[in-house]
Amino acid sequence: MSELITAELVDLDLSAETKSEAARSLAERMVSAGRVTDLDGFLADVAAREAQMPTGLDGGIGIPHCRSEHVAAPTLAFGRSRRGIDFGAADGPADLVFLIAAPAGADDDHLTILSSLARRLMDPGFTDALRAEADPAVAAALVRGEEAPATAPEPAEAATEKTATAERTAAKPFRIVAVTSCPTGIAHTYMAAESLEAAARAQGVVLDVETQGSAGFERLDPAVIAAADAVIWAHDVDVREKGRFGGKPVVDTGVKAGINRPAELIAEARAKAERGEISGIAEDGAGPAEGTGGPSGPSGHFGVRLRTYLMSGVSYMVPFVAAGGLLIALSFAIGGYEIAGAKSVADHFVWGESASWAALLNQIGTAAFGFLVPVLAGYIAYGMADRPALVPGFVGGAIALTIDAGFLGGLVAGLLAGAAVMAIQRVKVHPTLRGIMPVLVIPLLASIAVGFLMFIVVGKPIASLQNALTDWLNGLSGSNAVILGVVLGLMMCFDMGGPLNKVAYAFAVGGLADPTPGSLKVMAAVMAAGMVPPLAMALATTLRRGLFTRTERENGRAAWVLGASFITEGAIPFAAADPLRVIPSVMAGGAVTGALSMAFGCTLRAPHGGVFVVPLIGEPFLYLLAIAVGTAVSTALVVVLKGMRRTPGSGAPADDGPAVAVAA
Repeated sequence: MSELITAELVDLDLSAETKSEAARSLAERMVSAGRVTDLDGFLADVAAREAQMPTGLDGGIGIPHCRSEHVAAPTLAFGRSRRGIDFGAADGPADLVFLIAAPAGADDDHLTILSSLARRLMDPGFTDALRAEADPAVAAALVRGEEAPATAPEPAEAATEKTATAERTAAKPFRIVAVTSCPTGIAHTYMAAESLEAAARAQGVVLDVETQGSAGFERLDPAVIAAADAVIWAHDVDVREKGRFGGKPVVDTGVKAGINRPAELIAEARAKAERGEISGIAEDGAGPAEGTGGPSGPSGHFGVRLRTYLMSGVSYMVPFVAAGGLLIALSFAIGGYEIAGAKSVADHFVWGESASWAALLNQIGTAAFGFLVPVLAGYIAYGMADRPALVPGFVGGAIALTIDAGFLGGLVAGLLAGAAVMAIQRVKVHPTLRGIMPVLVIPLLASIAVGFLMFIVVGKPIASLQNALTDWLNGLSGSNAVILGVVLGLMMCFDMGGPLNKVAYAFAVGGLADPTPGSLKVMAAVMAAGMVPPLAMALATTLRRGLFTRTERENGRAAWVLGASFITEGAIPFAAADPLRVIPSVMAGGAVTGALSMAFGCTLRAPHGGVFVVPLIGEPFLYLLAIAVGTAVSTALVVVLKGMRRTPGSGAPADDGPAVAVAA
């Protein structure tokens, strides 16, 4: 760090009282040194990073940092506060503040600076020396590592123990393997991975992360898993192939915990390893390991576990929805809706006829759609009890289709299959039988149990409920339809890709498996509402640029495309930075859009595609009007709410200049 900090970049009497004032004071020194080219632009990027996650560390330390296009060279400024400044650390205000600036494209520089400094901050001798030093030049030299801080002599026994500990740490650092996953695998999955890696670097822990999502994943090297001392699962869908981690201490939590409190998870993993706890999943994935309390699964109360199981099924179902639904939609675009009744193309395909190609696409898409309920049931069961539950889950889903229990039947079948497998796994068996349990005995017995329950016990009542729901949807009109549109719109926009969003989407897609006029209206309302959040934020950043940071304005340009493509997650960066203003605003717009879509009688046969499937929408002009009105409502609300936070003399930038993001 020889060129990162000089005496001019050190303030040993930092008078700031808030983290934004501290960042400004230190950033002004960077500007004077020629390290930062645009003070307000840089501060906007610092505040945007701070809004994503507090940068306070235990021990009275704050490390605000960012990558910014306004940084000319990697730079570090240091300030020491007498009063202390709140940077969000659990143990209170920070008196040592390090502002780290890296150029926009310098990822390696940024991470090297941050991890190097974080490692040194773990040394009490280093921080004590910084608190005592009166000369800025000496303090800069200390931070650069040019002079080792003096420490008081230690008792011989303490010094010996410390040396032994250091030698053990150097010889074999604590190793963790982690898995992060969310239903889409687009945003939260990678945010959690980055957060855990940063926390591990700060603690000197060796951590390897496997990111799992709907887009696939690259498995951790088995040798890396074998060498790990503990495992962290931060997930909202079930961990794939969890048997690989058998016999290890496991911290099992949601993906947001991985983002918000990674240091706590690492500490918990250390504690479990020291106590000798191991996971309840056997190394072959068959069930509980010997001596443990039961199969491993999501931690938390029943509602949290149930949500995780359902999200696991939905995440595996989505690719079938996208492929099958878009193929069916394309077939309608080529051959019209009557193509659904065409004869089998295996016997009547003609190369030169568009009707044959339309029928081919329709029948391929219909075949893909036929897997929706079995895949949903199979992977709900998989989320509960791993691979042995796949067979009874798929069998139960197929039975749900056979008895016309539909989407609800698939949900129940998956839960029944998972429960049956978990019950069988709890039975102690002779070691000689363990090898055949997951591939023969468990699937066989669980399939019999699920088949009996679905055919004889619960199947008919669920089918009756499904038929009643279908009749209700078909009979919706007037105020009832509008109310349903409002509810679906609120669900789609509340968590933007999270559990409520996925529940509403799965409800709509389930109706497409056996489309009726009512289910087609539901699908239209759900997609329209899901497009509103990113479109509204894109419009707001265009109309009132001064209310948003430079980074948010850049995200706003991408949000146009994401919104038009029905990717609700495009609004997540805005909601993460300012949840109390953004989330209510987009929910209001989504509710308006859902209500208007239902009131206009718009229908949709495609489960995805956004504006690109408008030709397949019933009442397309009214549909686009509903989206436009909802987008306008959300835009107006977010502009008003963000404008209210700015008061005269607050230092907020003008409307045409960069704004500093402040977490709500």
